Amino acid sequence: MFACGNRIAGNFAKRSVAHSHTCWRRAASLATPVEKATIWSKISKRPLEYATIPAVAALVGLSTNWIGVKMLFYPIEYVGTDWYRGHDSPFGLFGWQGVVPTKTERMAGRLVDIVTKRLLSLPEAFDRLEAGKMATLLAPAVEEAIHNECGHYCAMALKPFLPMVLTRLVTSLQGEIEDVLDLRSVVLSAFVRDKEVLVALFQKVGRVELNFLVESGLGFGALLGLGQMAVWARKPYSWTLPVAGALVGYVTNWIAIKLLFEPAEPIECGPFTIQGLFESRQPAVSDEFGSFMETRVLSSTKLLEALASGGDGGDLYAFLRRQLPYPFPSSVLTAAVKALRTAATNPDKYPELHSYVKERLDIEDTLSSRLKLLSPIDFEDLLHPVFQEDEMTLIVVGGVLGAITGGMQTKLGWGGAPAVARARSIFTLFFTAASSAIFFMVKEREILEDELEEEVPVVVVPKLARRNTVVIVKIDQL
Repeated sequence: MFACGNRIAGNFAKRSVAHSHTCWRRAASLATPVEKATIWSKISKRPLEYATIPAVAALVGLSTNWIGVKMLFYPIEYVGTDWYRGHDSPFGLFGWQGVVPTKTERMAGRLVDIVTKRLLSLPEAFDRLEAGKMATLLAPAVEEAIHNECGHYCAMALKPFLPMVLTRLVTSLQGEIEDVLDLRSVVLSAFVRDKEVLVALFQKVGRVELNFLVESGLGFGALLGLGQMAVWARKPYSWTLPVAGALVGYVTNWIAIKLLFEPAEPIECGPFTIQGLFESRQPAVSDEFGSFMETRVLSSTKLLEALASGGDGGDLYAFLRRQLPYPFPSSVLTAAVKALRTAATNPDKYPELHSYVKERLDIEDTLSSRLKLLSPIDFEDLLHPVFQEDEMTLIVVGGVLGAITGGMQTKLGWGGAPAVARARSIFTLFFTAASSAIFFMVKEREILEDELEEEVPVVVVPKLARRNTVVIVKIDQL
């Protein structure tokens, strides 16, 4: 048990030894019985006024974390002036662009490396296709294209030989698929061409973590607000609440982000297993990632379309020419490439082809099953880059917003200042409670709307008594 505690503490001790000594000295100065009695007497005389401090701190924690999460993803395009905006920077002097849209190419590159190097092999996937079946499904599109490009008589002359030729071509293509189809380019272009795809991916696989990041601000803010209240009771200076508010905004963001990913490896502590929230959801996230990638990035439409890209100058045409050298007519090869592109972009016209390719390639299950096998540290790379990029910027933004709110408290006389009227304190408490309630009601409505638009599979995790927490309780051991 003691070894477990030492391992957890070790993750943070190196970063905060000096800070810890300072905090303990300050805490000791507040801990004398006389000062405790003085602080309590001040609070007990004006409980409503002092209660506004943790209430506002809780709202500040919630709102700053919510704003921080939104700033990760929005706006998609830069809004503002380009004055003093560095290269690949989400902010300028007067402007902002979401961190993910700003770093799309870099983040997409890291995702592509995970997919192409660890999760998916093109030769393995395409080897699952039966050449004869594919030839049968492609034949109608090829016949129609040859008829349009080369004329009726040419199409009739080639029709008896088409199944045999297509079967041979599909078999050869399976052996050379990596020379004809660039998987890295397919995945990267899908994200870079439409930044919203990458944003949607991170929001889907990280929705629990993002919700935790926002909602935890309420609890952490309230706890820090209690300390803020004690400090105000002892030192009711004009700078106290702004400084304490900045601390609340800064620390709530910092703590929440740390709890998302640390510790990466599970640590056993008696009946508890402590692990970063994202890593603890590896099975569920893997399923969601596989589903998203198959639907939005590596669908049958996108793969077949990429295979036929380039027309007469593309890799597929070059492959066909190698397999069917001169004097085989170039117009027939051009028709074959156009046929594949037509079939790729018209899934409603060729539903059996798309259904067969999706079923046999089995992209969703392949990605999901192999992602589950990654170590927690490797798995963390799936989402952590979102927070690593400009993480400090988001944390500092929380601190700045917290300081502004604290300044408003002081300016308006909130938080125990002598000029505060009882009615104003009641209004403040009502406002913070109502704002928090409205936030969660709107959030719940958004979740219900999302579930109506898209069926989200329910993942049952056996023998775990937890919900969105970094601590797992083993029921069998209780």
